[in-house]
Amino acid sequence: MSNTNKRYNEEFKKQIVKLINSGKNINEVVKEYNIARPTVNKWVKDYSSSGSFKLNKKMIYTNENACSKIANDL
Repeated sequence: MSNTNKRYNEEFKKQIVKLINSGKNINEVVKEYNIARPTVNKWVKDYSSSGSFKLNKKMIYTNENACSKIANDL
């Protein structure tokens, strides 16, 4: 079964991060909840660094600038 295009709410993500941070083995978590390991790694990293799963404003700004540059080049 593919994990493509699954969406998880913020509360679910927090629960998964808490499981990992409390010492539960990541391999057990990804298997039990059928979540891709890179997805869980990203949630842990994002939540640990910012306390949130939201996009970084700097990243959004950079992407907007890139889109504007592409539009101008066309």
